[in-house]
Amino acid sequence: MAERDAVSDLIRGNIDAIVLNVIKRSDSYGYEILKDIGERTSGRYEMKEPSLYASLKRLEKAGCVEGYWGNETQGARRKYYRILPAGEQELDKSKIRWVEVRQIVDELLETKEGAR
Repeated sequence: MAERDAVSDLIRGNIDAIVLNVIKRSDSYGYEILKDIGERTSGRYEMKEPSLYASLKRLEKAGCVEGYWGNETQGARRKYYRILPAGEQELDKSKIRWVEVRQIVDELLETKEGAR
């Protein structure tokens, strides 16, 4: 359980980028985004609904995504989200930041021959 919490803590700072990446591939609604994330990680990470909707609200307020109501012929009406140019730019920046952070952490955690 603690290991799963540690993974979630490390992912938490990247939720907006993860959501933007899902929406970039195709317009999506909440449940679909959660399902996609769970499937792409083979169930190793399941984003919680409050985290998703807080992210969508932040991204919408920042002009990165736009929400719109779909015309559902069956079932409930769903709010879909599409990525905007500002969201694509933010996603690109987030990917660059992630690579930089990953390199720094890899360097800091690297075990060298003879090191303590």
